Amino acid sequence: MSAPARDILQVSTADVLGGAERIARTLFQEYRARGHRSYLAVGRKRTTDAGVLLMTHGEGAGPWRRFWWGLHARLQPNFPRIPAARTMARFFQSMAEPAGVLDRWRGVEDFHFPAAWRLPVLAPRRPQIVHLHNLHGNYFDLRALPALCRAAPLVLTLHDAWLLAGHCAHSMGCARWRSGCGNCPDLGIYPAVRRDATAHNLRRKAEIYRQCRLFAATPCRWLMERVEESALAPALAGSRVIPNGIDLSVFMPGDRAEARGALGLPQDADVLLFAAYGVMRNSFKDFATLRGTAEALSARRAGAGRDRAEKGRPLLVLVLGENGKEVTLPGAEIRFAGRVDDPAEVARYHRAADLYVQAARADTFPTSVLEALACGTPVVATAVGGIGEQVVGIDARGSSSAAPTGWLVGEGDSEAMAHAVSRLLGDRRLRMSLAESAARDARSRFDHRLMARRYLEWYEEILGGESATFGAGARRGVFTHS
Repeated sequence: MSAPARDILQVSTADVLGGAERIARTLFQEYRARGHRSYLAVGRKRTTDAGVLLMTHGEGAGPWRRFWWGLHARLQPNFPRIPAARTMARFFQSMAEPAGVLDRWRGVEDFHFPAAWRLPVLAPRRPQIVHLHNLHGNYFDLRALPALCRAAPLVLTLHDAWLLAGHCAHSMGCARWRSGCGNCPDLGIYPAVRRDATAHNLRRKAEIYRQCRLFAATPCRWLMERVEESALAPALAGSRVIPNGIDLSVFMPGDRAEARGALGLPQDADVLLFAAYGVMRNSFKDFATLRGTAEALSARRAGAGRDRAEKGRPLLVLVLGENGKEVTLPGAEIRFAGRVDDPAEVARYHRAADLYVQAARADTFPTSVLEALACGTPVVATAVGGIGEQVVGIDARGSSSAAPTGWLVGEGDSEAMAHAVSRLLGDRRLRMSLAESAARDARSRFDHRLMARRYLEWYEEILGGESATFGAGARRGVFTHS
């Protein structure tokens, strides 16, 4: 017997942005395709989909706040094409919520976003499940969590570790989040704060969590282990590791020559791809190691003993998601391909590449790695975060007990990355074996339909156990905020 249609509300920073946002939107669309009443509430709306609900913070507020938040909302469509629009929007936000200005000046995380309190009444029908994704990004009031928990079961998917720390999305090797933060070694890590109020910030989060009953999911075991050691752990009524998935009808193997022809890329080059939004200013990605890898490969090819398979073949490193000036090296080039939002076009880039290279200082479960694997493009990546749970890596001896799908190297080790790339480019048979294994592994583990099914099955378990709790709670007046 099939489960009944449910009213499900996803909540995310935006409907179009990075990997975490793509996961939230994928679930929203897949639930709708399966007959559920599915909606997506976002802090920034880029599409015209009627099921995507913009969280407008001025509703229910007084005339002053309503006026300034209204101006803020009108500017949002201009964010991608008019850089000054973000600055103006931040000014309008400051006029609407002056307390937020004071918090930011003190280093306190800004939670002054009133629409979070109204989430259960945004959709046409009150949701039976509210599923939250990234809650940083200047759109969500974390203080609303206890009220939201009383309205409906709250599922929370962590795409990074921001909820566990005093300000950062990734701690970059710092373990202070385990003991309460304070004396922060790097206030500039995203989301940056001006002063060190990290101990206060984490205490405030812990106090919020103590009033909550949450169901937490992570895409990898690496992050779940951190959740279990964190201030969030006491609030958990249940938890699951549910790997992210992608649309395998879009991301699948295809003809490399055809993809290169469509993209205007040279047929006779060795092509490496790296996809990351804003990689030049993203402290979690590692453009320096990517460039060092390209330089090392350039030096190898310029040397007298270079591999015959590489002789005469130029090296092209494509960086998707960033604009910049081309970097020319002897026999090699780093080219910035800009931001691409069309999934079919992104898949074409993956099919055009010989290898996908993921250079990162910190990462959770990057969607771009899944997309590469699904397209049958072997991955060379730094073994940080959950990447080792995505890629079945060849070890340092060049062997693997399982069917490998790529090669893992140490963080910041451009020489090791260059060695792995050179080895795979010079051994077509090995590269093709990895490509076949990558596509097969992606089909078995990273299908978005499998991800959606696992979440829906979990929802049913949660609803079955929570019906008595929320039968009356959903009628309480919990949607007010002062």
